[in-house]
Amino acid sequence: MIIVMKSDSPSAEIERVSSELRRWNITPEKLEGKHKVVIGLVGDTTEIDMRQIQNLSSFIEQVLRVKKPFKRASLEFRYGEPSEIVVPTPNGPVTFGQNHSLVLVAGPCSVENEEMIVETAQRVKAAGAQFLRGGAYKPRTSPYAFQGHGESALKLLAQARVVTGLGIITEVMDTSDMDKVASIADVVQIGARNMQNFSLLKKVGATGKPVLLKRGLAATIEDWLMSAEYILAAGNPNVILCERGIRTFDKQYTRNTLDISAIPVLRTLTHLPIMIDPSHATGFSEFVPTMAMAAIAAGADSLMIEVHPNPAKALSDGPQSLTIEAFEQLMLDLAPLGKFFGRWATNDNATTTPKFATLVSSSANF
Repeated sequence: MIIVMKSDSPSAEIERVSSELRRWNITPEKLEGKHKVVIGLVGDTTEIDMRQIQNLSSFIEQVLRVKKPFKRASLEFRYGEPSEIVVPTPNGPVTFGQNHSLVLVAGPCSVENEEMIVETAQRVKAAGAQFLRGGAYKPRTSPYAFQGHGESALKLLAQARVVTGLGIITEVMDTSDMDKVASIADVVQIGARNMQNFSLLKKVGATGKPVLLKRGLAATIEDWLMSAEYILAAGNPNVILCERGIRTFDKQYTRNTLDISAIPVLRTLTHLPIMIDPSHATGFSEFVPTMAMAAIAAGADSLMIEVHPNPAKALSDGPQSLTIEAFEQLMLDLAPLGKFFGRWATNDNATTTPKFATLVSSSANF
């Protein structure tokens, strides 16, 4: 249930209403939007008469029941206003959100050594990325596959941040590693295989750190949003949803199926920002640029692209990783499309002609 206060409501009156509601054994949460103040009611509100709440103050504009099972994650909970998640980085704050520039995240599947991660960080930053991704702890299907270098890799990520000023996104797999990962990561990632690890969700929710929640391999959209609800319910409002492909039928030509329709669907259901990971979704580097363009056109708030200096020698997920040169070209190709949709921040480092711009120019002659 939410209470929408009138735009001219005095702060003292909002606090008085909140204090009154606490006597009813429910917890009021004040959400300050650009135009409205909304009070979300957390707890069992099934027996509460909405007319009782309406009568608490003449400054109450509307009382609404949130019908979705994912209460805090629902669009209704913020009265239709999208969330803005501001992440501090050494280069300055970066905002994930529907009304902001596309946030670009790039880097290798796993952190392999100092030279590789620092070089990659420097190059992807120059191309326009604001965050470096890299796995210190890697969940793998086979117990014999490379599992990541663990704590030593976290130290290398920290070094890359010092050198470049990029924000760091890396995955936590176990509650016992939470403090170590959170001390380095600017955004803590929950991977697809842990999307419904509820103990881990509660733990990451308690840290207050921004969380990147990847969709599970066979998760419905409601499953995914209910997992986000665990983090939000633990007191952490900073959740970014990441669509990274789901398992369907074809395993020969793509690794997974990118559910691009999830973007418009989520816009009707939740206020949370949406990231697309075309690398895991397709599994092959040659398909990444097309799916990245599709994600921008569909309204994604962020892209996560896997990049490696030498994909053929990568210790994990080489086939889906772009070379650094291919990533640099991709950023140039994406810029005209991003600008067309008003989602592209200016990158003065760009010097090469984008293929997309050339295509648009030549097509104008027809």
